[in-house]
Amino acid sequence: MIRSSRSKPTARLALTAGVLSLVTALAACTPGSDTSAPPPQATASSVQTDAAKLGDVTLLVWDQEVRGGQAAQMTALNTAFQAKYPNIKLKRVSRSFDDLKTTLRLALSGNEPPDVVEANNGRSDMGEFVKANQLVPLDPYAAAYGWDKRYPESVRQYSSYSADGKTFGQGNLYGLPQVGEIVGIYYSKKKLAAAGVQPPMTWDEFQSSLATLKAKGEPPLVLGNLEKWPAIHVFGTVQGRTTSADTIKQLAFGRKGATWKTPENLKAAQTLTDWVGKGYFNQGFNGQDYDPAWQGFSKGKGTYLIAGTWLQADLGKAMGDDVGFIVPPGASADAKPLATGGTGLPFAITAKSKHPEAAAAYLNFITSQDAMATLAKTGNLPVADTATQHVSPGLQQDVFNAFGKTVQAGGLVPYLDYATPTMYDTIGAALQDLLAGKTTPDQFVDRLEKDYGAFAAKNG
Repeated sequence: MIRSSRSKPTARLALTAGVLSLVTALAACTPGSDTSAPPPQATASSVQTDAAKLGDVTLLVWDQEVRGGQAAQMTALNTAFQAKYPNIKLKRVSRSFDDLKTTLRLALSGNEPPDVVEANNGRSDMGEFVKANQLVPLDPYAAAYGWDKRYPESVRQYSSYSADGKTFGQGNLYGLPQVGEIVGIYYSKKKLAAAGVQPPMTWDEFQSSLATLKAKGEPPLVLGNLEKWPAIHVFGTVQGRTTSADTIKQLAFGRKGATWKTPENLKAAQTLTDWVGKGYFNQGFNGQDYDPAWQGFSKGKGTYLIAGTWLQADLGKAMGDDVGFIVPPGASADAKPLATGGTGLPFAITAKSKHPEAAAAYLNFITSQDAMATLAKTGNLPVADTATQHVSPGLQQDVFNAFGKTVQAGGLVPYLDYATPTMYDTIGAALQDLLAGKTTPDQFVDRLEKDYGAFAAKNG
């Protein structure tokens, strides 16, 4: 593990570091407590927004920007940041989503956590980190830099929690995302044409095309679900055809009053079970890694891939004009679009960082207007200034249109694993068992309801 070699701070930062050390020491002396004291709060008027005046600083940054387009934008932005602010040295540790999720909790509870981390928005990660006072509320920095104007409330809600971590979607701001995300359906134009099938305009047409393609001799849907989370995206896509956006939002934000035990959720689970029974998925999908699965799709295996826009750059590079992308269609061609999505993993500042102002300057730089242009050029979907970007015809145009249309219609719904601190593991395991035929749709929703109901009752 790379550790930050911290340089001598400025007088302002030395004071901040001293306060942080005292807070950390006091927290460590609190018997029976697994949380730290709340981090000291900056004020908007005290924030130094000229990073060149912050002295010699080294920032340790953990991110999960490992794939082609993701890695390209991060490298470009970090290089530009260091060229503009040579006094701030970046030490970057880049891990896969799964590795980051596994190691971040331990890192934040240690004595030398990273200064900046990319953290999953949901209650299992960011919610728990907020509850343990391991992240810095960004509101003073948002006011100083104008982030409230850069990001509308509909985006900020994905990184907002009450100070006690109980309420998700409201309260303090704890992270800034770079990219927007929408889960849709990638398709091979050549394979559809060869089967005499047009890109589906309705959900019935999509399901009918699955049968047609299967009859041609190859499973039409590609899935790699060894990590368990990929099936959450497939289930969310099906659930969006049976359940209203408001109901899904209530479930995903872990709010009281919602329930998994509805006919709509049962119908979605039954649809997945039926797809497995009809042989629509590739063989062995529950034991296959995610990356080899989508890479197989890019090389001609299967016709459809239900996945998010984070694969845009890699699939576009591998498949060229052959790949298209659509929002999961609704009951009619003019149905209001609805899809799982929101923002990419936001970047946050850790409470034990000795350089929160330099960290805030870094967050501001990698989410600036210029950064959004870099994101678009490297095949990513910028979460801000999306409509002003130069977009290439083909897959990138498809993705930008899908995201813009769905956001405008208010049809983006959060990831279902956000709901409770344990839902990521619960729904992943439950879906793997459902798809393996080990459980029925009724048992599936019972399992989710047990997790959700226990949390809602306890959370107050």
